[in-house]
Amino acid sequence: MTAPPQRFLDPTPPRIAMLGGRVIDPVSGLDAPRDLFLAGGSLVAILPSGQKPDGFTAEQTITLSGQVVAPGLVDLCARLREPGFEYRATLESEMQAAVAGGVTRLVCPPDTDPPLDEPGLVEMLKHRARGLAQAHVHPLGALTVGLAGEQLTEMAELTEAGCVGFSQSLRPLVDTQVLYRAMQYASTFDYAVWLYARDPWLGASGVAHGGPLAGRLGLPAVPVANETIRLLTLFELVRITGVRMHLCRLSSAAGIDLLRKAKAEGLPVTADVSVHHLHLIDLDIGDYDSNLRVDPPFRSQRDRVAIRAALLDGTVDAVCSDHSPVDDDAKQLPFGEAEPGVIGLELLLPLVLAWAREEKISLVQALARVTQKPSDILGRDSGRLRVGGQADLFVFDPELPWVVTNDTLKSQGRNTPYLGRELEGRVLATVVEGRLVFQAPSPAASS
Repeated sequence: MTAPPQRFLDPTPPRIAMLGGRVIDPVSGLDAPRDLFLAGGSLVAILPSGQKPDGFTAEQTITLSGQVVAPGLVDLCARLREPGFEYRATLESEMQAAVAGGVTRLVCPPDTDPPLDEPGLVEMLKHRARGLAQAHVHPLGALTVGLAGEQLTEMAELTEAGCVGFSQSLRPLVDTQVLYRAMQYASTFDYAVWLYARDPWLGASGVAHGGPLAGRLGLPAVPVANETIRLLTLFELVRITGVRMHLCRLSSAAGIDLLRKAKAEGLPVTADVSVHHLHLIDLDIGDYDSNLRVDPPFRSQRDRVAIRAALLDGTVDAVCSDHSPVDDDAKQLPFGEAEPGVIGLELLLPLVLAWAREEKISLVQALARVTQKPSDILGRDSGRLRVGGQADLFVFDPELPWVVTNDTLKSQGRNTPYLGRELEGRVLATVVEGRLVFQAPSPAASS
């Protein structure tokens, strides 16, 4: 059952003992049986089983049976759909989905309605999120007013309001001079710019990867050059300005090659990929399933292999859910007319675990891509289990199967190609700032 949100608002977090878990911390490399002790919203001790801190008396005990305890997931892209798109999802529903998925910290893009281009809007969103008292929310501010690509926003004021960086989201910024000025300004004050590598013209009306399948299906194509041409421009502007740039949702082998060269050159760039692009390719849309309509599109098998390899060798830094709830009216249309986007907050963990099993890598290595690495991009001291640090963590069973259904999903969105599919890896409990904010009905956790 889900812990009542109002408990989170109690002035003093309870003293919690989490006993009998397999504790994994990607930063230290810890992977061993340990007991955790939480008090005052912080992690106060990580001890071998049977030991406890002097004078510690638990107000709540969570008894585990070898299930994994790890830092809470850090998701670099989750559209919460507020303000403006509450008919697709509400902050309440998507925050519940976040903690049910083990996500304790997330970044939301600025493409709301109105866009997050004024401090008041950012402050309102953060205030609403704090009131719900579940995952931490980090907004990206709009790079230009109204995301129109013409006038720069007041980045200093938006940063003071709580923005962690600046983005156009999926809105094109056609004028390279405006982009150059924005990157100059951001570099001056060490603000991060988060950008998609999308040429505003080439394949702008495309809906599928520019390969043989798009031609056979009669779908307008998005060529790989749509990504690579923009990357070449962005990297040149980074060389000139020195801005910190994060690349969102790379999708192609050619784009990965350019990123690898840019990193070898020493450019201050990081990048992420969508967890869905680790598994799905253009051939999967053969039956015109609009739940597979995403932006950027699923590309070829070769591109997927390159993305996976880049994630393993560190060229790509992190994986995100790219969570985008879309209402039925916008999805139940012909493929080319459907709105792009899939949900992912509750699927991030099982899909990362599936990738880890297929690539035969350890849980420590896999979890780093959704905890430590994205936290480093945010510049936050999170994504790790550190004595004295904030107690943001979750418990999961990596082998527990579950079926993705309307009943098992907390998100208001149902736009996923995994509906009806069985996945392995289930979140059992989530703790944020030392409070239990989600608990699944499971014999693994009892208080």
